Amino acid sequence: MGPQVFFPVLFVAVVLSAWAIGTYNKFIKYKNRIEESLNGIDVALKRRANLIPNFVRVIEGYSTHEGKIFQEKTRQLGMLSEPDRIEQERRISKNIGGLLAVAEAYPDLKASANFLDLQNSLDEIEQDVQQARNRYNNYIARFNTMVESFPASLIAGRYHFEKQEYLALELATQREMPDVSFAITQETDSKET
Repeated sequence: MGPQVFFPVLFVAVVLSAWAIGTYNKFIKYKNRIEESLNGIDVALKRRANLIPNFVRVIEGYSTHEGKIFQEKTRQLGMLSEPDRIEQERRISKNIGGLLAVAEAYPDLKASANFLDLQNSLDEIEQDVQQARNRYNNYIARFNTMVESFPASLIAGRYHFEKQEYLALELATQREMPDVSFAITQETDSKET
């Protein structure tokens, strides 16, 4: 094999190797950022879980039933696997939303400085959860795009990088949008002649 054939083959081999290494490193970068984002979500959810007993104490005097429900659910969180924990966090988010709705029925509670401080803290934590969730889902989208895109899918298949699931975690302070329907009504003018 002469130098005229050797150098182009060597050049192609070097370019393909550099591309493969770069693509593999990109997968690793997104995988690590996904894990980092998930840890950010976990930290915010732990802060929220630590806030719940304070909510319970403030609300307990107004409604003891709701307080007992939250105490039981927050104790169980540390013993759950990751998928079960995410499902439990969704339930807690709905229950906190319900608890806030119950608080609406108690004007004295809504006016309480302690309750207002806790509600503001919860809002801040929920914003942190939302930002971390958005960051997580952004990295999942990038990772999944690489897994499905050619030629990066070749590296994904070789090293067993698989599509990841998006995280759809509801927030406790998230309000449901009301259903609105716009019905078109026709008015008929009846003129008597």
